[in-house]
Amino acid sequence: MKEDLKRILAEAKERILTTKSLPDLQNLKSSFLGKKSELSQLMMKLRELTPEERPAFGKAINDAKGVLDTLITKMYSRLKDAEINRQNKDMSVDLTMPGRSLNKGSLHPLTLVWREIEDVFISLGFEIAEGTDIEDEFHNFDALNTPQDHPSRNLADTFYVENKQLLRTHTSPVQIRTMETHEPPIRIIAPGRAYRNDKIDATHSPVFHQVEALYVDENVTFADLKDTLNQFVVKMFGPGTKSRIRPHFFPFTEPSAEIDISCVGCGGSGCRICKDSGWIEMGGAGMVDPNVFEKVGIDSEKYTGFAFGLGMDRIAMLKYNIKDIRVLFENDLRVLKQFRNENR
Repeated sequence: MKEDLKRILAEAKERILTTKSLPDLQNLKSSFLGKKSELSQLMMKLRELTPEERPAFGKAINDAKGVLDTLITKMYSRLKDAEINRQNKDMSVDLTMPGRSLNKGSLHPLTLVWREIEDVFISLGFEIAEGTDIEDEFHNFDALNTPQDHPSRNLADTFYVENKQLLRTHTSPVQIRTMETHEPPIRIIAPGRAYRNDKIDATHSPVFHQVEALYVDENVTFADLKDTLNQFVVKMFGPGTKSRIRPHFFPFTEPSAEIDISCVGCGGSGCRICKDSGWIEMGGAGMVDPNVFEKVGIDSEKYTGFAFGLGMDRIAMLKYNIKDIRVLFENDLRVLKQFRNENR
């Protein structure tokens, strides 16, 4: 058995030192140190020896395994280094070749518009307020003077979660929560996502982006509302853009109005974008209803205020001539790459 051990050890050393590849080395490790190797078979034969011989021969076998394991480890490092050097040589850099251009990313058009809107309103003295996407019925409807039988409260229009919780249908709850916790004067905008149960098409999405403005103070008038809108429109779309206000109805404002701007495509002469009317609808506005002030504990005899809401998706589509709102949600790199020069 001692002669067998010497033979196995000598053969294993020779084959390990002459191997040329990592796979071959792994196979050799299994052959000489695996469960079915000759060394393992010798270990099984220890029972044939006398009790006095077993310890010494068992130690000799374990020493042989240690020698082979060390040799294999060193050989592995040597072959690995050789493989890395070979790969580096094959992939050597040709310094005469031109460099590769980096695939630089860009901000999303909605992000660009969002930031620009914030900059415009900050320049007009407004602060930014934020709220959660999940709201309760009180802040989303009740406090905004919306009656129980109003169509917007139906399942066909609103996504309800549970326990009278819902995905906010506008960012107006941010205005309510701000008025609950702050004394006038209040001058804020509330940009963010809103959700309504709309079918997806070129101009509608169940998820959309909105910015709402609120100004509450003594002696705030409808003229202040119109002046603020005019300033925003000019700063956002250029000095040639006009705005107008048409009578309308909203539960939370009185009087209420629709906001239109002169068509950014034709300048008001009439085109496909404005359906030949020369005007594009942008959102709703009005003076805060006294019932809303009552819900949040503000004295409507002392304070007045205005509020309006604009669709950021609509603004992005007009500024960048995007004809389908779905483009804003598809994250198509071919579209996004077009806005590299717009990044700030």
